[in-house]
Amino acid sequence: MRRFKLLLGIAAALTASVCQAEAAFQEGVHYERLAVPVETADASRVEVVEVFSYVCVHCYTFEPYIEAWRAKLDEDVSFRRMPAVFSPQWAEFARLFYAAVQLGVLDEVHGDIFKALHERGQDLSDRSIAARFFATAAEVDGNDFEAALTSFSLEGQVQRAVAAAKAYGVTGTPSLVINGKFRIDTGMAANSFQAMLDVASFLIDAERALAGEEADQ
Repeated sequence: MRRFKLLLGIAAALTASVCQAEAAFQEGVHYERLAVPVETADASRVEVVEVFSYVCVHCYTFEPYIEAWRAKLDEDVSFRRMPAVFSPQWAEFARLFYAAVQLGVLDEVHGDIFKALHERGQDLSDRSIAARFFATAAEVDGNDFEAALTSFSLEGQVQRAVAAAKAYGVTGTPSLVINGKFRIDTGMAANSFQAMLDVASFLIDAERALAGEEADQ
């Protein structure tokens, strides 16, 4: 009987813990549900999209948080970045991002672009300065950089990012979009970057559980 009571106590504690977690993160407070879900690239995985801009100081501050968090994501979670385009200046930095992707050097330059702007004060909106930066940071030939930056396919990617941000309802950065269904903005989760990631983890777990239930049906 004593063991039975102990088991009941453990079960009750676990239930209470789950309920507290659910109560801690509330729709409309800590995250928003998109009115119209956006299709993800891989339905077999939970997708996380970070909407950011290199010129956004909050994104610069958020970078070490998101890097440490994404390094611990399970294999059933996909992570990708998407630049926000709220002005012509932001569009130019979106082009830098997609040029880095096309050239296969995003991992080499992503963090250093933030540092160049916010620590060293380099004006990477000047394409000649940006070209020298890419040459130094990732040994990219100047002609290759210019070709990537001005390619037709790159402009298409920038326009798709503009459309996706509208579909996600993004109005500020950084923002996180979970599985094309939920958006977490900077002002949510007590204005804390770590809290944003805690909410993201909570929603990932919820989406994972939902997928498991649907698979069992």
